[in-house]
Order: sequence, then C-alpha cells, then structure tokens
Amino acid sequence: MLVPFLIMLREGIEAALIVGIIASYLAKTGRRSWMPAVWTGVGLAVVLSLATGFVLNALSAEFPQKQQELFEAVVGLIAVVFLTSMVFWMRKQARSMKSELQGSIEEALSHKAAGVALVGMAFFAVAREGLESVFFLLATFQQDVGLAAPVGAVAGLVLAIAVGIAIYLGGLRLNLRRFFRWTGVFILFVAAGLLAGAVGSLHEAGLWNGLQGVVFDLSHVLPTDSALGAVLAGLLGYNDRPTVGEALAYLLFLVPMLILFFTGHRSAPSSAAAAGLDLQASDARSRA
Repeated sequence: MLVPFLIMLREGIEAALIVGIIASYLAKTGRRSWMPAVWTGVGLAVVLSLATGFVLNALSAEFPQKQQELFEAVVGLIAVVFLTSMVFWMRKQARSMKSELQGSIEEALSHKAAGVALVGMAFFAVAREGLESVFFLLATFQQDVGLAAPVGAVAGLVLAIAVGIAIYLGGLRLNLRRFFRWTGVFILFVAAGLLAGAVGSLHEAGLWNGLQGVVFDLSHVLPTDSALGAVLAGLLGYNDRPTVGEALAYLLFLVPMLILFFTGHRSAPSSAAAAGLDLQASDARSRA
C-alpha cells in the first residue's frame, strides 16, 4: 500500500504543479477565459490514462501462463524506464519549469488555434504523468493482488490533488526541491526492485535461464509475505530468495543511478528560487 501511495503522491503533485503553474499564469495575466481549454486537456489525459490501463489489464488476462509472465516482464521494464526518466527529468527541468511553461503558454496563445494549442499543452503534460502511473501500477498490481495497493494508489492521488489545490491557493508552502529529491531516491529503489522482478518474469517465460543460482535464502527468517518482508519488498525491492541474475540486475541498476542522481544534485543550484516551482502564497494573492 505504501509504495503505490507514495508513487501516486509524487506523480500527482508533478501533474498538479504543471497545471497549477498554467492556471496561475493565465489568472495573473487576465486570461481566465482560457481555463476551460486547460481543463479539457486535463480531462482528455485522464481518460486516455484510464483507458490505457483498462485495455492493458484486460489483454493480460487473456494470455496463457508464459505469455502472462512475458507481459509482466515487459510492463515491469517499461515501468522502470518511465520511473527512472521521471526522476531525472524532474531533477533537470525543475530549475526552469515555471519560466519554460510560461513561455510555452505565450507561444500557444499566439496561434490562431490558441484553444487547441492550450488543450494540447495541458493534455501532454498530464498524460505523461498518467501513462507513467499506469505502467507502474500495472507492474505493482501484478505482484500484489490484494486491495491494499489500489487503495494506496487512490489515497496518494487524492492527497496529491489536495496538495496541488493548497499550493495553488497559497495555503501550503512545500519544500518541493527536498520533496522531489528524497522521493526520487525512493523511486530508484522501487525501479531496481521492478527490474529484478522483470528478470525473474523473463525466466518464468522461458526467455532467460542464466544466473539462476540463489544468492541467499532468508525465506525462513524474513519471508516476503511477512509484514516486515512485505514492507521491505515494496520500499527496497527485497527478495527473500534472489537469484544471481536478479541480484545483479538490482545492483547494476541501483548503484550507478544513485551516483548519477546525487552527483547531479550536488552540481545543481541549491536555492529554492532556482527550482522554478514557486507557487506560494505571494503568487496566489497577486491573482486576486
């Protein structure tokens, strides 16, 4: 439950920030009349994400066992790519996101079909986060068939929407740089666990038969179906009986990604203003 909650919280806040920046700029520049176009784009992105999730989930149910394992491996690998790109994209773009979005808004409104351009802008911004969430949740639900995972995902999304509204209205000051930094570390651990799980699924599908020796066996000490084991599995990708291939995939992904992540943060400007995400109360009050 905790992992889907935190992932959806982060994804939701990213989408809420983008929409909030667009809405704030339109309000401050006296263009509130364009907000229906923004909400149309957001609505279409939500519909696309939900439809994609339903279609992929329905298709996977029709597969025989080996094809099901292959599907799980593919979904897991796509989720790893999306999650990793999300972490590094936000780290790179956060410093200039606000100014770039405002420039994009001005460019969109300069076209004759300004409404269509604005719909497209909001659509692609939210659809990116939505599709990332779809593939992550599919990969997660395949590993956890209980109700806890979807409940956690919905709770994270609801809280993200509430946080986005509070930031937009100026009632919440959130250290976004620190929030995205530490959730980024968490997501890299989750991605490493998904990659190791994908390697295991490829073996079950009959496509990967190497490095199948067991590194260690803690199934009698700390099984993954225990309370603590389930938490560690969700947060850190813990496996009570990892194979050599799974352990190598986990470490060869995680160690370089963490080094790149923290090295990039040390070289990035540390001031909150450089984050380009200042949607605090002073901006909100200027809309009044």
